[in-house]
Amino acid sequence: MAVDSGSTPYCCAGTAAIDDVGEKRSVTDASTAGRPGVSTAQTPNRVESAMEVSPDVIFGLLGARDENLRTVESLLAADVHVRGNLVTLTGTPPDVATAERVIAELISVVRRGTALTPELVRHSVSMLTDGSDESPAEVLSLDIISRRGKTIRPKTLNQKRYVDAIDANTIVFGMGPAGTGKTYLAMAKAVQALQSKSVNRIILTRPAVEAGERLGFLPGTLHEKIDPYLRPLHDALHDMMDPDSIPKLMAAGVIEVAPLAYMRGRTLNDAFIILDEAQNTTGEQMKMFLTRLGFGSQVVVTGDVTKVDLPGGSESGLSAASRILTGIDDIHFATLTSADVVRHRLVADIVDAYGKFEQSRGIDRGVTGSTRRSAGGGRRS
Repeated sequence: MAVDSGSTPYCCAGTAAIDDVGEKRSVTDASTAGRPGVSTAQTPNRVESAMEVSPDVIFGLLGARDENLRTVESLLAADVHVRGNLVTLTGTPPDVATAERVIAELISVVRRGTALTPELVRHSVSMLTDGSDESPAEVLSLDIISRRGKTIRPKTLNQKRYVDAIDANTIVFGMGPAGTGKTYLAMAKAVQALQSKSVNRIILTRPAVEAGERLGFLPGTLHEKIDPYLRPLHDALHDMMDPDSIPKLMAAGVIEVAPLAYMRGRTLNDAFIILDEAQNTTGEQMKMFLTRLGFGSQVVVTGDVTKVDLPGGSESGLSAASRILTGIDDIHFATLTSADVVRHRLVADIVDAYGKFEQSRGIDRGVTGSTRRSAGGGRRS
């Protein structure tokens, strides 16, 4: 992509620009007549479009060392040239039209106060080129909670649908590979619900199953023995709440982090309950957990059915639940994919590579049945 820091040239004939409120405006032929350095010639298969970006937005759009615009160029078929605050797009009519929409959406993202990064550029382009009607600016500016200048929000379309499903349903299953934000977003919604007093407490649980290892005897108290299994949930809490307040809330029972076995025999009212690593539950454990649901409570179950660590090849309770609970109102199954990975970009490539390898060997560990359920009925109260 060409980036020229010189003065802004005049727009070419037949182009469009974005004014200081983000709207396109036409540029007439007269505006370029007789001015040197401005070509109005276009071939039948190539067109040119210019978008003028306001000075307070252009830096956020370009990114540090123009990293955002370099990402845009690598993802779009149209040629991108930047001079001053004018972005010029050249290519076939469909390619230029796509590029115009991408640039306009990225401008809108910056205007809404979201710090644009190459990662967000990639997710935005993916949304627009996959035929979705959703606006990346709407998706990427949906704030869940903020703490010390850090805002937690969905970064992909599927993540937004997952968050919306949590708002609309009593029980939500979030299934997908590592790094897709299943647990992190669920934790953010739990903290949001507690802060808004929609619930009185947060309960976080996961099965104490080792990931293909045998740790043997663990010294210490019961809490010290189970803490390594629950550490990822503690880490997420520390990202979203004042660390000094967490021990006090846990001592008061407002936040409870416990292994799945501790859920038996309980009825959980007015609580936001998260079951993490649910692929390592058995069918009996999943049934036991789901039937703990009390009035005024909400449940989010997260897991990755490609990472089952149950001994003896036992069927995952998460896989079974996706079949057994088909058709039940107020239960939603949200599916995230490698396209929703928000860790290092290599994580998505690793997930895809392992998926293809397992598929080539005939390994089928996927969830069967429908992955979408009706959101009707709202949350139980």
